[in-house]
Amino acid sequence: MPANRTLVIAFGIVLMLAATAVHSRAEITDRAVTRAFLTLLAGDASDTARATELIETHWEPSFLPMALETIRLTRNAEVSGALVRIMEREGGAGLGRDLDAWQREMWNAPEARHPRYAAFKSALYSLIDPRFSAYFDTAGETLIRLDEIVWGGVRQDGIPPLRDPAMLAAQDAGYLEDDHIVFGISVNGDARAYPKRILAWHEMFVDTVGGVPVAGVYCTLCGTVILYRTEHDGVHHRLGTSGFLYRSNKLMYDLATQSLWSTMRGTPVVGPLVGKGIVLERGSVVTTTWGEWRRRHPGTRVLSLDTGYMRDYAEGAAYRDYFATDALMFQVPVLDRRLKNKDEVFTLLLARHPEAPLAIAAAFLAANPVHHDAIEGTALVVLTDPSGANRAYASEDVTFARYDGDRRVEDETGTIWTMDEYALTAEDGRVLHRIPAQRAFWFGWYAAFPNTRLVR
Repeated sequence: MPANRTLVIAFGIVLMLAATAVHSRAEITDRAVTRAFLTLLAGDASDTARATELIETHWEPSFLPMALETIRLTRNAEVSGALVRIMEREGGAGLGRDLDAWQREMWNAPEARHPRYAAFKSALYSLIDPRFSAYFDTAGETLIRLDEIVWGGVRQDGIPPLRDPAMLAAQDAGYLEDDHIVFGISVNGDARAYPKRILAWHEMFVDTVGGVPVAGVYCTLCGTVILYRTEHDGVHHRLGTSGFLYRSNKLMYDLATQSLWSTMRGTPVVGPLVGKGIVLERGSVVTTTWGEWRRRHPGTRVLSLDTGYMRDYAEGAAYRDYFATDALMFQVPVLDRRLKNKDEVFTLLLARHPEAPLAIAAAFLAANPVHHDAIEGTALVVLTDPSGANRAYASEDVTFARYDGDRRVEDETGTIWTMDEYALTAEDGRVLHRIPAQRAFWFGWYAAFPNTRLVR
């Protein structure tokens, strides 16, 4: 953490502690415990000694999340050392200063949430960005563990979304080469391409495409781009990047209520909107090459380099080191070793079967360009073209036999179907509609959906 930010946090905590003095020093309260942890980040030597003694004397398992977050933010080796010693003595884990290991052990045990943990989180992170304070308003229900919400190191919208970004006609996008990766969408005939080299620096675009308000959310850490229609029951939700993560997947927020939203599920998980029945409708995204997308959609528009921000938008510049290895930047509770962490999978989560997620290894689909499957009785087919792009369609009672890698698909009866971004259309007029789906890194999808069915 930058030194100036540490000073801001320390000064803020001193002011906050002065404004919330303990009314009865003889009585140890939940509020006093959370103040003690905050004191460790800002108090002088005598204050931190008293705070450490209070924490040690009254230690319980629900203190662990506060201790870990304090250790991650403090620059005081004595404070972090004292907390590690308390944690080891009370928890008996023998994990030393391996904070990732402490987190994994904590996350794989039942949640022990201190009554003041949400208030602690709110007070702590509001000193980094005042807008963070509203995130942890947990007067209502929470759908995820608060101790699994970790700070990603940036302020709200610190990774700036592209809102109503400038677009170019295909013929004007001279900065792109045919083999550059793009994320393609088409809504009501409006085809758009979002190059990975740009979107990786912004992780979200918010726009109106084909007359529909949408948000395309790119979690670089877990390799997923998901398209959501941002209007639900007549309410338009203006989404942004919260600055926090859940299981290495970015959490969104909405401007109106500051509720935190799951990127993977498109639903609020912490805050005032939880329990309101809000689940955003997904759209289809295809990961392909610029050359292939432009060939299929010569009238497409594509992001301009004129984003209003100064970034190195060269192909492969963003997250180069992260994408180059199988190592994670942020921990998850459990890894599944059937695939490598960052092996790509094609993923489906049907709105009518949200508890039956499916992941299909991209390598498997590349070797099987026509793949039939089903989710809870919903039959589907995945077609994969030579660029590696995957598209899923409802198949109902049709079995497909051959795909030419372009637009022509033949079923086992010899009937020819034409493929586009919305449907498969037969010569006799029958229509099989597209099913929203997207790519992801295996570890990220499994962390969000450990009950997923994997095809490989």
